Amino acid sequence: MAYDERAGRAVVTGASSGIGAEYAARLAGRHWDLVLVARRAERLGVLAERLWEETGAEVEPMVADLADSADLRRVAERIAAEDVSLLVNNAGINGYGPFTEADPALLTKVIDVNVTAPTVLTRAVLPGMLARGRGAVVNVASLLAFAGALPPGPLPHRAVYGGTKGYLVTFTRTLAAELAGTPVRVQVVCPGLTATEFHLGTGEAPVPGEARVHDEGGMPAADVVTASLAALESGEVVCVPGLPDPTAVARLADAELALRDGSGTGLASRYRAGDHGLAGRERPR
Repeated sequence: MAYDERAGRAVVTGASSGIGAEYAARLAGRHWDLVLVARRAERLGVLAERLWEETGAEVEPMVADLADSADLRRVAERIAAEDVSLLVNNAGINGYGPFTEADPALLTKVIDVNVTAPTVLTRAVLPGMLARGRGAVVNVASLLAFAGALPPGPLPHRAVYGGTKGYLVTFTRTLAAELAGTPVRVQVVCPGLTATEFHLGTGEAPVPGEARVHDEGGMPAADVVTASLAALESGEVVCVPGLPDPTAVARLADAELALRDGSGTGLASRYRAGDHGLAGRERPR
């Protein structure tokens, strides 16, 4: 599928700023019509008008909070339509903070937006793509999916956020394997620190005012999108925009294969070495 030619309509979530707005601009410039989903009606309206004036693209704004089940259902119904050939699941919030201090309602919202929404929307759009014999889904994750036990400073407190992005990586890679041999492509893009407004709030509410960039800077959002679209053309499932050596992804797969050697029926010898000091202890009641 050539992603520089009009092939229907692209849906971009989280389109009102940052990476999402850059996807919208780039795709409009490549003659795609758009459905743009975000919480901020004013920003969406301004973006839609600008893209129409600059490119002639037909832009359909959808104001929606993907953490709201009714809004998510409405968006899913729209993107199941026959005119959608590309879905970019970009919407995401961070909920940064020490896990034991974070508001449980905010953490639930992080899961709703970062995990539930892309899963539901991908499920809504794929059957039509498969039936029409063309289409692609791009899931925007983060290199924090691979940050593991690295401590905060300079990284944020991110237990739930990192977990949600880890889900997107595993979901996408597994789904891509499931769809191998079909004409539908699936990609997960994992940027590092990106020059957007993402770190200006936790995501509980949209960042107010004009679009701006957090003080930490990072890779330009335009470069993230350039890498993603190039990787979509070449068939890369895992796109890391700043990674010089793509064989690192293959080495990750090799490490996972070694871990799966533990799926046998025999217990590893280190667990047979003794009772590890537990013998004779009273069982918890």
